[in-house]
Amino acid sequence: MEKQQNNPLHGITLEKIITELHKEYGWGKLAEKININCFKDNPSVKSSLKFLRKTPWARNKVEALYISYLKQTKSLF
Repeated sequence: MEKQQNNPLHGITLEKIITELHKEYGWGKLAEKININCFKDNPSVKSSLKFLRKTPWARNKVEALYISYLKQTKSLF
């Protein structure tokens, strides 16, 4: 439990992360920030979820971008 208290992503679903990042940046800007095909080629939340759940390195990049986004917009830290 103690480990999760310092995890800024605890309780936040991957779907919420993708949805918020898409709302903030759009698919084109997301593809520029993180060069992965699920953001470039016929992007959708559903296809992004499918890819990111199977690809840990890409998911780590998306989660890092989300944490950066939270720091900028919500003063979470």
